[in-house]
Amino acid sequence: MRLLIIGTLKGQLSAATKIAVDRGAAVTHAVDIEQGLRVLRTRGTDLIMADVAADIRALVEQLAAERIHAPIVACGIDNDARAAAGAIQAGAKEYIPLPPDPELIAAVLAAVAEDSRDLVFRDEAMANLVKLAAQVAASEASILVTGESGTGKEVLARFVHEKSPRANKPFVSVNCAAIPENLLESELFGHEKGSFTGAVARRVGKFEEADGGTLLLDEISEMEVRLQAKLLRALQERVIDRVGGTRPVPVNIRIIATSNRDLFAEVREGRFREDLLYRLNVVNLKLPPLRARPADILELAAHFSRRYAEMNQVSVRPLSAEARHELMRARWPGNVRELENTIHRAVLLATGDEIGVEAIRLPDGTRLGEARGPAEHAAAVAGQIATSFVGRTVADVERDLILETLRHCLGNRTHAAKILGVSIRTLRNKLNEYAGDGVSIPAPGGGGELRGAA
Repeated sequence: MRLLIIGTLKGQLSAATKIAVDRGAAVTHAVDIEQGLRVLRTRGTDLIMADVAADIRALVEQLAAERIHAPIVACGIDNDARAAAGAIQAGAKEYIPLPPDPELIAAVLAAVAEDSRDLVFRDEAMANLVKLAAQVAASEASILVTGESGTGKEVLARFVHEKSPRANKPFVSVNCAAIPENLLESELFGHEKGSFTGAVARRVGKFEEADGGTLLLDEISEMEVRLQAKLLRALQERVIDRVGGTRPVPVNIRIIATSNRDLFAEVREGRFREDLLYRLNVVNLKLPPLRARPADILELAAHFSRRYAEMNQVSVRPLSAEARHELMRARWPGNVRELENTIHRAVLLATGDEIGVEAIRLPDGTRLGEARGPAEHAAAVAGQIATSFVGRTVADVERDLILETLRHCLGNRTHAAKILGVSIRTLRNKLNEYAGDGVSIPAPGGGGELRGAA
């Protein structure tokens, strides 16, 4: 767990540092935002604690501009409510009053370390897979984790890292589908100052940030072929070249890649390099869909019920017998992600001493077992839109179909693109266009709506 502290924390820097170190964090201190950014460009961090006196909004904006992903916790004197509210509005995730409370800091560090993800299972199919994952974790072999969207591929990748000899080193994740192709190269390999427009300073990439640890390449099937060649060299030679760099940089990492596609089919279609596939696919961990591991459904439901009850400060309530039956009969096309979204909603909507079936069912009252699959849903949406073509432009019809399909996929861009029959790049460009027009875009994971770049 890497922690960057920016500022003096109103004279409480030493106390906060000691608490964090006692909780197992590796702490780096920067006197101001400028120095903090230099640290982030060279080594990365898992969490930033910033003095509320610093310009939190400027820090958030600069992190976004340089595509540096790290949550910010603001710290200030406990009676400064206005500063606390301002920090949260500016983009800080939490506010910690000073002097620092050891238990509060410990809770924040634990939340970041766990990343709100847990490997929960009971089904024999998952038990066998977890056993295999634990067995290969001790090796240095590259691992390919495959399975449908929402099955928990990143969760399994984190489990492998935590069980490996690299557990006390960084675990760095990059979503290849979420970053535009022209930026993914510098995101992975870093860049030198002035190597392209906007490169205001030298920046280490995810390979260097993960040095000594594990690099997760999520949705690697979305990486274009030219960049795959550079990735193959990095895996073979254990060196990388920064964009605009003049000398190779050695790296020591373990690669885990994920994909929800059949990469052998992608090889046959010429969209994925065969030599790279064999380099990555030393061990394949294939996650079964939730419908193929029924014993996990109620176990996961109980876990999510406890988590979201605590998060929303409501009483933990059991699922009624009818609600449990409803969960077991559903097909779960969105897998664990869909189940999590369903239980989160149910925790908020339930009344009484139990979570009843009325809270489990879809907002329109549809039974889960009767819910259409993604393809059928998209077709139904298309049919509904077709009945109202008159007086509307093709662009309007297309926009509604794209957004409705994305909502059904809980914001998952890759899944929505597959249903719509377009490339992830085309979908991303469309969403950026809509966001520029002020349209709300479904956020990944079903977490509400976003305004701005998708």
